Amino acid sequence: MENNKDKKSALHIAKGVRETPTFKKKQLARFKRRKPSVEELLQGILAQDRLLLSQAITLVESQKATDRIKADQLIEACLQQQKSSLRLGITGSPGVGKSTFIESFGQMLIQKGFRPAILAIDPSSQRTGGSILGDKTRMQTLSSHPQAFVRPSPAGDALGGVARKTREAIFLCETAGFSPIIVETVGVGQSELAVHSMVDFFMLLLLPNAGDELQGIKRGVVEMADLLLVNKADGEALQAAKRSKQQYRNALHLFPAQKSGWAPKVSLASGLHAQGLEAIWEQIQDYCQLTQNNNYWAQRRAEQAEYWMRQSIEQELLRHFYEHPKVQSQWPAWQSAVRNGQSSSFRAARELLKLVQKED
Repeated sequence: MENNKDKKSALHIAKGVRETPTFKKKQLARFKRRKPSVEELLQGILAQDRLLLSQAITLVESQKATDRIKADQLIEACLQQQKSSLRLGITGSPGVGKSTFIESFGQMLIQKGFRPAILAIDPSSQRTGGSILGDKTRMQTLSSHPQAFVRPSPAGDALGGVARKTREAIFLCETAGFSPIIVETVGVGQSELAVHSMVDFFMLLLLPNAGDELQGIKRGVVEMADLLLVNKADGEALQAAKRSKQQYRNALHLFPAQKSGWAPKVSLASGLHAQGLEAIWEQIQDYCQLTQNNNYWAQRRAEQAEYWMRQSIEQELLRHFYEHPKVQSQWPAWQSAVRNGQSSSFRAARELLKLVQKED
């Protein structure tokens, strides 16, 4: 049987907290209180308590019905605080160096007096549903800094790998006083639309070799980007990065003007060596000033709110359908009929929908 000391150490490890002599009893007590109330979570978030902020995000990510009720109450309470922040979206193909870039960019922001929060959406394990990559392990300096907050979340089955409650997590981080909020996507080609619909400024990271990659970039992704950033522009790759920058700049002339009035930029950077970061921050500030002055900022925030209302309705309708008792009871029979060719998918769908429509 393990002794009390071992149990205590195991508790600290499980919660991701390093055991130190200064570890306070009230913090240990808070760990043991597995389900704090909505008011406790709100007060902890307002007090910039990162542990309670993490618990709050876990709550809004939960799929349990009781947790959803508490999560809705917490989000409404946070919205009453009327805090806002700059929201940045960063995407790019795997291997482009998103995490390394964000690590360096976040440290620069801290030096400027900001408190960045990073919501890193990891691919999900098909077996466990948990995160595979673990951005906290890839952003070790930033995740341990007291002025930053790094939260990896499993992508789950949400659109393109954007966690189902990422937008709510943004509200929670804003209430805790973090800004900017950086949302990093999986970068598998599907998530860009969802991230674009919840951020103010959208960056697309690219490798320093144009050619085939330039041809392979989805037109829709480029059209959404406010900044094309050629990363890893250092060492032997610098000259290739400069050529890529010019080719991307030429390609942008083929796209229509953005509604924001902003002309997308192309920049070079090296996340590994923290180069080019100041210029990127200046471009972000220029964008913010332009869009706030021409009222596009407020208009876009309003459109995003409406978009996520529609998304929430669709998600709730799906949940209501699949959790309906009659649907659950007859689902196996219709599923078997479809798989065996005894019924078409369309007929099965209509019959299952009728079960819900009759009661409504």
